[in-house]
Amino acid sequence: MPRQSRDQGAYAQLAGHPSTRPERVGLLGGTFDPPHCGHVAVATSCVRALDLDRVLLVVANEPWQKVPLRSVTPAEDRFAMVEAIAPLVPAAEPSRIEIDRGGPSYTADTVDQLRAEAARRGRSLDLYLIVGSDLVDSLDTWRRVEDLRASVTLAVAARPHSVALPPPGWETVFVADDAVDVSSSEVRERLERGLPVDGLVPEEVIRCICSRGLYAVSR
Repeated sequence: MPRQSRDQGAYAQLAGHPSTRPERVGLLGGTFDPPHCGHVAVATSCVRALDLDRVLLVVANEPWQKVPLRSVTPAEDRFAMVEAIAPLVPAAEPSRIEIDRGGPSYTADTVDQLRAEAARRGRSLDLYLIVGSDLVDSLDTWRRVEDLRASVTLAVAARPHSVALPPPGWETVFVADDAVDVSSSEVRERLERGLPVDGLVPEEVIRCICSRGLYAVSR
């Protein structure tokens, strides 16, 4: 039987009959310090390849694996930058779920919260955890990894001829990643040295950076 279309699902809800099809939601979490064109490209590719209803751009409140190693831009500033890129990605929503929860940000806790909120609305979720191939090797270091592995499908943004295989036990799909080769650390370094980031960071984010005076950049 063909999967129910989005229009049919919307009509069913308007008619007072909640859709029985699980909502397909992508979860792209991160520090976003700052967000860049690679984030936009990966999120867009996943929306299209996985037919997602929504992709949540989840800003970490306290990225527990990074805080001990370097200074992290305040969460509200990082969320403002994610708000700036959200309109560039189809079906994207900036999410402050981890900021509002406070404390260290654990993806397993976020997944639990999203499922509980969906259940209160009478919905179920097909959750896709979107990660870059560079993060695959570190998955087993995440908190409550067993719970997370049982709760999501891993969507690995993989470049041709460079596919990183996740640890055993993950339900996994691979999404072709033709993103710009850029990292947030590279962008921060360039900004702090006064070098251009054109083509690496969307103009919307650059304007936000300038208006907030982030990374030693001002108007």
